Amino acid sequence: MRPWIPLSLAWCLTACSLTPALQRPALPVPANYPAQDLPATIAGTTAPASELGWRTMFGDPRLQRLISHALLNNRDLRLAALNVEAAQAMSRIQLAGRWPSVSVDANHVRERTMGSNKDVAPSHEVGKQMGVSVGVSAFELDLFGRVRALSDAALARYLAEGHGRDAAQIALVGAVADAYFARQLAEEQRTLAEQTLADWRQSLELARLLKQAEQHGGLDVAQAEGQVAVAEADLEARKRALALAHNALQLLVGDELPGDLPLALPLERQPVVARLPPGLPADLLLTRPDLRQAEQMLVAANADIGAARAAFFPQISLTASFGYASTSLDGLFDPARQVWRFAPQISQPLFQGGRLRAGLRLAEVRKSEAVVQYERAIQTAFREVADALAGTATFDRQIKAQLRSVSASERRLALSSLRYRAGIDGRLELLDTQRELYAARQTLLELRREDIANTVALYKALGGGLQPLNGEAIAASAAPEPGASPAGQH
Repeated sequence: MRPWIPLSLAWCLTACSLTPALQRPALPVPANYPAQDLPATIAGTTAPASELGWRTMFGDPRLQRLISHALLNNRDLRLAALNVEAAQAMSRIQLAGRWPSVSVDANHVRERTMGSNKDVAPSHEVGKQMGVSVGVSAFELDLFGRVRALSDAALARYLAEGHGRDAAQIALVGAVADAYFARQLAEEQRTLAEQTLADWRQSLELARLLKQAEQHGGLDVAQAEGQVAVAEADLEARKRALALAHNALQLLVGDELPGDLPLALPLERQPVVARLPPGLPADLLLTRPDLRQAEQMLVAANADIGAARAAFFPQISLTASFGYASTSLDGLFDPARQVWRFAPQISQPLFQGGRLRAGLRLAEVRKSEAVVQYERAIQTAFREVADALAGTATFDRQIKAQLRSVSASERRLALSSLRYRAGIDGRLELLDTQRELYAARQTLLELRREDIANTVALYKALGGGLQPLNGEAIAASAAPEPGASPAGQH
């Protein structure tokens, strides 16, 4: 009987699966986002954020360079990529368990034994044997789907790690943009503090000259000196904030910031795309890698239940070999020297102290946890989009109102300066108007930064940031220029 015939027949048996059918939970969020009074620019026909490349989203050349540098050097993203490779290796290891492991063995044995004749003096015999065989060792027939379930779970975890790597890239692109705009805010606030300090020092010098001319008393000088001291303290705080923002950006980039970066654009003129259609909450399942990651983890947990169920049933394994054995090398491959071995084995658990039931219960609890995590990820994504839409609906009007406040403060300062020089108002009124204008300008800078940060948050929440260019830009860059000949033709 050929040993591979029963082995092949057993291996070709169709394995049943004890993995339960996966029922994905319904979306634990409303069918639509909360109604917002969005500006007209948000209602345009811009492509979905997930298809909008980050180079298109962020038009600042300096920021584009920093994002490219971060994608190459950020350690968190490298770690996420290594996790993907590790999960891929684990998946291949589990997949290999579904196939028989075939090996070729060769041996050469020499041994010395006692002679078998008891009537003569003890003697020794030296024997030798050589053999070559091809065999399968302990291959499990997956009749109940245990190995297949473990393989499916490992594959799902590999896919989850891949989505996790994509989610890490989206988070990195958004974090670099946030850190860049935070640094730009700190830079502009420091510049404003320096300009304000210079103006207030001029006012202090004027107050001292007027005191020397005996046109004002020492109270005006003391008030001006206090105002300059406050401005100096605020300038130091702005310098510290700039240093911290620089450090945060450098950490995200993963290396020293390049020295040949283009000049930064001010917050007021940042070319950030503002029209980002949110779509529907169900669209997030297709556009956000973190949700797909949570879904694959749910698939893996469901497959673990199938493996735990199959552990209750018999495990059948086969060990078989076929080869040749001879005492001399010349006759090793003689058909008369053929040897074979076929050793099926079946193992049925009888008593294990409740270990199998506990394992099944653990797998079921893990699946319940995966369901909760999946639902929580959906709810978190829904809230992130809803919060960003709420900001989109209000920041534009708030900034316009703050601009009117700055303009009013500038007019008031101009009038107050004229009245002070004319001796109508005292120094205290002038100081109030100066502080009011300074605070209004700082608030305007912070609002512009918050508005951009809200747009970045919406971009991330909608799954944008995986590709450098959107589909239209990629097609345009691939198309030949008008009048250009194809490559290699003249």
